[in-house]
Amino acid sequence: MIAHKIPVSVLVVIYTADGQVLLMERADAPGFWQSVTGSQDAGETLEQTAIREVREETGLDATQFELTPWDLSTRYEIYERWRHRYAPGVTHNTEHVFGLKLPAPRAVTLAPREHLRYLWLPWTEAAQRCFSSSNAEAIRLLSARL
Repeated sequence: MIAHKIPVSVLVVIYTADGQVLLMERADAPGFWQSVTGSQDAGETLEQTAIREVREETGLDATQFELTPWDLSTRYEIYERWRHRYAPGVTHNTEHVFGLKLPAPRAVTLAPREHLRYLWLPWTEAAQRCFSSSNAEAIRLLSARL
């Protein structure tokens, strides 16, 4: 039996006090840059999902830093190329935004099946580089949090 993804996810904007943002290039879509993102597993809280996804995608332990829910969510249509991961008929996902504040940019350990490389960019450049409009918007909101 195939386990389908739950159409609820987190987006975790990892940033520093001076406005640097971590972006990663997708392995399955070169040229698509994004923040940490991933679907909720059955039985997880959104915070647990955020902590797990940060660990899986960057090697960072989010519990060692300032992880904050931003009380922002976006319901969007799942890109056709990724719909096969969900149950038949599922076309939309609800994404919940978190911020993870680090004291300074640091090296991360990427999951090679998920991401090719990473960059730390000023938030304005990071927002422009994102392929996802909801990811770009979340990064733009960072200016009010710095």
